[in-house]
Amino acid sequence: MKRLAIVAALPLAGLVANATPAQQPAAGPAFAAAVAFHPSPAQAALLARAQRAGATEIVTSAAPGGGMILNGKLDGRAFVLALPAGWNHEAVLFGQGYGTPGATPTVPTDPIAKDPGGGTLRHVYEQGLAVGIAAFDKSGVATESGAKNALRLRDLIAKLGATHFYALGGSMGGSIVMALIELHPKAFAGAVSMCGITQGWLPLIRQLADMRGAYNVLTKGMPYALPGDKDVTHSALPTVPPAGNTTPGDTFREQQKMKVLIPVFALFKAAKTNPSGHEARIIRQVAAIGGFAPDPAALGAPLYAAALGMDDIVATMGGQPVGNVDTVYAPPEMSAVEAVDFNRRMQRYAADPKAIDYARQWHESTGRFRVPLLTVHQTIDALVPYSQSEALGRIVVRAGNARNLAQYAVPPTRIPLPGGFDGYTHCGFTPAQNVAAFEAMRNWVKTGKRPGPGAVQ
Repeated sequence: MKRLAIVAALPLAGLVANATPAQQPAAGPAFAAAVAFHPSPAQAALLARAQRAGATEIVTSAAPGGGMILNGKLDGRAFVLALPAGWNHEAVLFGQGYGTPGATPTVPTDPIAKDPGGGTLRHVYEQGLAVGIAAFDKSGVATESGAKNALRLRDLIAKLGATHFYALGGSMGGSIVMALIELHPKAFAGAVSMCGITQGWLPLIRQLADMRGAYNVLTKGMPYALPGDKDVTHSALPTVPPAGNTTPGDTFREQQKMKVLIPVFALFKAAKTNPSGHEARIIRQVAAIGGFAPDPAALGAPLYAAALGMDDIVATMGGQPVGNVDTVYAPPEMSAVEAVDFNRRMQRYAADPKAIDYARQWHESTGRFRVPLLTVHQTIDALVPYSQSEALGRIVVRAGNARNLAQYAVPPTRIPLPGGFDGYTHCGFTPAQNVAAFEAMRNWVKTGKRPGPGAVQ
């Protein structure tokens, strides 16, 4: 799915695409908004309701098939809402992906013409459902504001006449989907998570920190070492241009990302030249410690996320949410003596109880939700491991709630990377898989019949 979320993915442009170019929905002439838009009487009435409900700074434009798009703000937060002409009073709340810390949270002006859901939003709109997206309050980790702003937009759409709501998201959005359906059990009729952080932030952050720490140890003094601060409890590089630097923010962040990726790709180039050599061994060890595939994207994406995102994680959660003081690491292909030396050199740090509490609230899954939840995960994902999906399944079973969960594992996909490599994708679903997941969930809600094992392939 293209940067799927509700509310989703660490966007790694140039490294990990969420779908191949052939999978991206094209915006044809039928989806081009007219220069001038004149609401029908019924649309004018909806617009007036939205204003009475607290929406401000509203700008209207044409949507396909005679529909209407509203761009505006709720309590100062941006939102976009696409209302089809034959609205059936159902609505999908969709969130966007994780933005690199320092980026400005936005929403797409037209979520149908430039569908960020890999075909899903256009599909549901054509089925008569409204599509709404709320901006986050901040970039980086944004589960809390993602959930709260989604609920704020949900309340607005309810005042326009909506009767059924669905939560849709992936990657970071999976975390928000879980928060929405577990903390607000009556707000949504059903939900879908694609490639989602459905277990919770704590295990993923631990994996990111472990991988970065192991990479630092094993590449110390080598040309493959990561740039910047080596303390894994802080970001390696800044994500906001320093004073006096006139580089646009997005360009600056892309440059910082490439500073992290260049030595990683150099390591893989050396390993490709000598598959049985020291560099190839480092790759296998780092991947095993982090719990990722020994793949350029599956190492590059987590390392980039950890190197540029840790300061935001600590600031958002009020401290360090994970620790490794008592962890004994067992890297593969090491002698007992080498393993002892590795553990001696591995950076140690303690978790802050306040940060753990925050991460558990926003959000570690309890498995105690009351509505149908359908999840889809690639068996190998470059950024959110399949283990998140497996762990959710165990959590739900322990909660005695398996009747409300349907999970699907689909094969991984790969894309070309710089340097002549290819690598695994993050959220690399086809439009058919995205649409099938939503339709299976919605049919489950409508009929009460749980989808079968072949619903998403």
